Amino acid sequence: MKRTLFVSIICLLSVIQVKAQFSLSGELRPRTEYSHGFGTLAAEDQNPSVFTSQRTRLNFDYKMDLLKVGLVLQDVRIWGNQAQQVANEDFAVSVHQAWAEMNLAKSLTLKVGRQELAYDDARIFGHGGWNQQGRSHDVALFKYAKKLNVHFGIAHHENTNRKNNLYDGPDAYKDLQFLWINKKTEKYNVSLLFLNNGKPVLSGTEQKSKYSQTFGAHAEVPVDKVAFSGNLYFQTGEDGANKSLNAYNLMAEATYKISDKSQMIVGYEILSGSDYNQTEKNNSFTPIYGTNHKFNGFMDYFYVGNHLNNVGLSDGYVKFTNIRNKTVFNADVHFFSSAAKISETADNYLGTELDLTLTQTLNPVTKIALGYSQMFGSKSLEILKGGSSNAFNNWAYVMISVTPKFL
Repeated sequence: MKRTLFVSIICLLSVIQVKAQFSLSGELRPRTEYSHGFGTLAAEDQNPSVFTSQRTRLNFDYKMDLLKVGLVLQDVRIWGNQAQQVANEDFAVSVHQAWAEMNLAKSLTLKVGRQELAYDDARIFGHGGWNQQGRSHDVALFKYAKKLNVHFGIAHHENTNRKNNLYDGPDAYKDLQFLWINKKTEKYNVSLLFLNNGKPVLSGTEQKSKYSQTFGAHAEVPVDKVAFSGNLYFQTGEDGANKSLNAYNLMAEATYKISDKSQMIVGYEILSGSDYNQTEKNNSFTPIYGTNHKFNGFMDYFYVGNHLNNVGLSDGYVKFTNIRNKTVFNADVHFFSSAAKISETADNYLGTELDLTLTQTLNPVTKIALGYSQMFGSKSLEILKGGSSNAFNNWAYVMISVTPKFL
């Protein structure tokens, strides 16, 4: 009986694949990390920690002429945080993505549901792929594709209580609208982004949304063996503390292709900040929903759930990549300083970080990655983060990624 049922299911899926396109894939990604000063400086007498986290995903994709559907089921856990004999009430699998994209007219589609948002270099919108849980939004997204690529997204969040309009949910916004316009040719790739972000703030018994606006441009221009890219974004409006917001983000980098197997990137980024004694205005830029682990060092000292509404950051960096057969080696160096004054006497220099990674492809669906990072912090970094710059602040990991395609 079981064999007959199994064969029937396989036959049904085969028919679906003929009529349309159905795929079923997965991901298993355990990562063991050694930490002594990850995210913040360690104390001199602090012991290192070792833990293993794991992301498990099951991806369903369905395509036909006028419709696409995506479903991603996800389980994220730390090894040992769930009992061997568990009833599973509090450890259920979550829905990372669940969306449908349908054709509304020629060149116009609507993608609605829980979905990842990733644009350009992921500075403002990114899927947060390094974090095991990733990032997804509940949003309606209109997409126009012709000579220009135009995306317009809108989201409004509420609780399940239908008697009021108060939102105290987990997300950083109650209302969100954004417009992304992109033009890509062989000579350049340029995008404009406009984001209106509404955070709920309770004033007495009344809740109001405090809106901030992020707007700017991303550009990529290849010239012979050098590819130039850059960002320029501004933030205005109000923050959650009723302060007027006036901030900016500037990034410029050049990628030089040394050979077919190696390249070097030289870049500089500044995220504006507020001086230590500034109380009336907020000049601190926040890369709101970006993949921030990608930018300012892999040890996540800045903008990965921290360093918000602070003195900002100046980051000069050099990155080297070498590819040999199935092996990819990366070496990055970051030179960090604050963009605003830390104190009356403190120096702006925060520290230097070294990031080394090695990724080996074992087979078409399996990769293993090794990483080591060292932070050489300063006394000014102690003021911001606590801990000790004299401690040996380092971090290492080993990660296995298995991405099978079942159908």
